[in-house]
Amino acid sequence: MSSSETTVDNGVNVEALLGAREALSGAPEAAQFTWRATNEWKRGTHSHSTVEKFFGLGEEQNRTKTFDFEADHPECFASEDLGATPVEIVLVGLASCLTAGVAAVAQHRDIQLRSVKATLEAGMDIAGILGIDADVRNGFDGIKVHYDIDADATPDEIKAVVAQSQKRSAVYDIVANPTNITVDVN
Repeated sequence: MSSSETTVDNGVNVEALLGAREALSGAPEAAQFTWRATNEWKRGTHSHSTVEKFFGLGEEQNRTKTFDFEADHPECFASEDLGATPVEIVLVGLASCLTAGVAAVAQHRDIQLRSVKATLEAGMDIAGILGIDADVRNGFDGIKVHYDIDADATPDEIKAVVAQSQKRSAVYDIVANPTNITVDVN
C-alpha cells in the first residue's frame, strides 16, 4: 500500500505547526517565549513545583490547568522518596521533548508510528555533590538515549526521524550546551 493510499495519524497537527512557523517568521517578536515554573520547599529534600503560565505570542498565556510536580530524593539518601529526583526530572524532560519531536517529524514525513519507547540512562558520581571530591563534577557524566520504535518505515528512515528530532529539541539543546543561569535572592 503506498503512502498516498494511507492516512498517517500520529496525533500531531503538522499543518498548524508549519502555519505557526510561517506566521512567526514574519513576526519574530511573537516567537519570544518565557517559560516559568515555581517551586516551594516542603520538608527535608522534598519540594513541590507548579507550571501554570507563560509568556508567548506577544502576551501572557494561561494553561488550561496547573501542572504539579513533586521532587525528592530516595530513602538511601536519608530522604522520604516523595518524588523523582531533580536529575530524573531532567531525564523525563529530555525524553519527552525528543519523543514529541519523533512524533511530529514522523507525521511530517508521512511515517505512521505504532509504538515509541525511549529509555534514558545517565551516570553520575555523587562524590561531587556530597563534597567528598571537589574535582568530581556534580552533574551527569553522560546521557544515553535508546529508542525502540515500531513504524511503517525503514531503519534508516527511523534513524533520520530521531536525528531530526534531536536537532530541533529544545531540551536536548539545553542539556547539551551551556545555558546562562542567574540566581538571586530577595
